[in-house]
Amino acid sequence: MSGLVTAITTGITAFSATNIDDIVILTLLFSQVNKTFRSRHMIAGQYLGFAALIAASLPGFFGGLIIPQDWIRLLGLMPIIIGMSSLLKREEDSSEEVTEETEPSCPSVISSFISPQTCNVAAIAFANGSDNISVYVPLFANSELESLLLILGVFFSLVGVWCYAAYKLTYLPAIAQFLTDNGNTFVPCILVGLGVFIVSENVTWTLLSVVSSYVFSFILSLKNQQSSEQKEKLSI
Repeated sequence: MSGLVTAITTGITAFSATNIDDIVILTLLFSQVNKTFRSRHMIAGQYLGFAALIAASLPGFFGGLIIPQDWIRLLGLMPIIIGMSSLLKREEDSSEEVTEETEPSCPSVISSFISPQTCNVAAIAFANGSDNISVYVPLFANSELESLLLILGVFFSLVGVWCYAAYKLTYLPAIAQFLTDNGNTFVPCILVGLGVFIVSENVTWTLLSVVSSYVFSFILSLKNQQSSEQKEKLSI
């Protein structure tokens, strides 16, 4: 009985300590849910990315490693690419009408797991949690098989709790208003900063990248606004 309690407590403590920052990222991503980016993509992507982290950490239980840490850091390029792509497309998407497509009433689980949206979320989850591997490997290496299974059960249960908590946070008035007004700019900038931090682990570079991304977005907004005004003058 004491072993059961110890394993559960260890699982809760290890997950909370290594994934507290995921609440912020998940909240930001849930605020971007729209016609093409659904909550199911978020949940499936988070589970897929976390499962990949566990798979990369499990060799610690068997006494070896599969993925070198330097290679994992390169995944930090994924949030940077996604963030910059979102910044470049933001104004274009805001000026165009999105054609509403009819989706099946009961989308298959398989289609959610293989969609590009799910893969993007999974890549972010894996890259953001790459440092977790250094914690999970020795944790798994020091666990018996029964304890390991209990810890993994706690981990995957808490992924769902994290998703639910982040989803609810987007409905708090202050947070919801901020994300509604600034989410389309703020989220890509945070993703760029996240990618820079994963690659370099340098807080100064991370802050500079976020500020630079925001300035870049502001310049794009001004240019698009000027273009719109010129088009209106020509049409008169």
